[in-house]
Order: sequence, then structure tokens, then C-alpha cells
Amino acid sequence: MRIDVHNHAIPQTAIDLLNRDPVYGATVEDGVWRGGVHVNFELAESFFDADAKLAELESRELEAAVVSVSPTIFYHHVDAAAGEAMAVAGNEGLAAMAGERLKWMAAVPLQAPERAAAVLEEAVSAGAVGVEIGTSAAETPLDDPSLEPFWAAAERLGAPVMLHPAYVPKHPRLGDFYLENVIGFPLETTIALERLICAGVLDRHPDLRVVGLHAGGYFPWQAGRLRHARTVRPELADSPEDPWSYVGQILLDPITHDPDALRYMVGKVGAENLVMGTDLPFDMATPEPMAALRAAVDEETVAQIAERNPAELYRFTKEGIPSRA
Repeated sequence: MRIDVHNHAIPQTAIDLLNRDPVYGATVEDGVWRGGVHVNFELAESFFDADAKLAELESRELEAAVVSVSPTIFYHHVDAAAGEAMAVAGNEGLAAMAGERLKWMAAVPLQAPERAAAVLEEAVSAGAVGVEIGTSAAETPLDDPSLEPFWAAAERLGAPVMLHPAYVPKHPRLGDFYLENVIGFPLETTIALERLICAGVLDRHPDLRVVGLHAGGYFPWQAGRLRHARTVRPELADSPEDPWSYVGQILLDPITHDPDALRYMVGKVGAENLVMGTDLPFDMATPEPMAALRAAVDEETVAQIAERNPAELYRFTKEGIPSRA
């Protein structure tokens, strides 16, 4: 069964809370998102309707998904109580959408790490198979010591942590041409992954699995630069010698939008360390994800990335799963 693990929702429970409480600075009216940390966009029905999501998956040659909230409703940057209220609303909505072919991952109030750990535990008890967070907790990097309760809980619960860019710092040359997304998103993922390595977070939590989206940003192409810097720069004297050794603990999706880049990435990190992701229903999603995989690798590798790896990571079982017939 082909499974998309990078697939977003904005459940009706979250929409209702957005429209009810001005603290979030965004509304959804007449099917259009307005305000918040994202440009205005139309909400496809697949953002909030399970049947529409399954139909959209099938139109892309996919059969199941692990659904996460849109990063537009992370709200790691607001008051902790408001952040928790939105995370809980999102989790309740995702749990309601879930079924045999739709699993879900938790949202948490990352700005309040102890509460994030508690919300994650509650979500896992309610059926969540992982957790999605931003590549930073607004201004706080993911390696900040204050976040240790969250990392410890994710490791203890066996919940893979998906890192999604959300808080790209304003840069005077990224404001035009949608470059905040095109360049800024991969950069934020690279920063998050390399800080987790350098600060020893992954060493302290060896059973933790982290999923870097959008092909891991620039990490697969630039980890060698970090490895070299470790040999010449005193700032990295206490950091691990080889960032490549964390591949396996770090998993990636295949969103490169380029078959040559994807072919390189598979060869570099290994097909066993990639899990199918699309970014649906957003317009930056891979338009034909299965065709994109087939353009880069053979059918056996396609099956590993789109079927076996996601099923293992997110605990899909054969019981209750519809056959392809």
C-alpha cells in the first residue's frame, strides 16, 4: 500500500477556533484562509474532509496517508494556553478524520515543552502515530535545552518527529518571488537538522527518529561541509565528527521536484531512509509523486520508499487495510 507521510489538514475544529478567537490572527471564510503566517490561499476540500482526502490520494496513485496539521496552525509563537488550545483542536479534528487508510500525527504547543510532552502523550493514547513540529519553536531553536522534556517524551513514546518549516526569519532578499518558501523552507530544515546534530540532541536520544521534509533541505548536499568544518573550527570541537552517521535516525521525504536530484539523494542516504511525502494539498506538492519516483529509481526502490518504509515507521499493519485489488 502506497502511503503519503507528508500530507496536511486544517480540520474543522481548528477552523472553528480560528474564527472564534482573534488571538490567532487568521480566519477561514468562504473557503479562503486569510491572515496569520501564510499568504492567503483557498482551502481545498481535502484539507478538512476525509473522503475528499482519500479521493485526492487515489488521484495521485496513493492509497493512504499519515495526516498532519498544516504548519499555518502550529502557533508556536502565541501564548502557551492559546497554542495548546489550537494543538488540541487540531488533534481532535485529525482523530475524527482518521480511519483504516488515514493515520495522524499530533500537534503540540512547543513553546511550553512540559505541556507539549503531555499533549503528545494524550494524542498517542488517542491514536496518533507520530508528531509534527516546526523547524523552530518560533524564536527558539530545536536544540534549546528547554525543549528536552518534549524530545524525551517523543523518544519514550516511539513517536517519529516530523520537522516542518514554519518560522522563516525575515530576509530582505527572500521577500520577493516566493523565495521565503522556495529557499527559506529548505534552509530552515537544514538549520534544524544540523543544530540537532551539533548540539548532541540526537546522541542524547538515540531511539528518536526525525523526518526532515522537502528532501531534508540542503542537508544531503552540504553535510560534507559541516563534517569538514568540524576538523578546522573550534566552534565545533564538541560536535560529532560525522553528520552522515545520523542518517537512519534522520529520515527524509523525496520532494526534490527534480529526478536527478532525487536519484542522487537515494544513492547518498539510501532508499531505506526515505519515506514517501507529497505536501498535499498545498500547491507546492509534487504534482505526480509516483511518476516522480519512477523517473528517478527502479520499481523495487519505488516500493521501498512509497510502501515498506512508511508502513514500518508509522506502524501500518495488514489487518484492516484494503487490498489493492
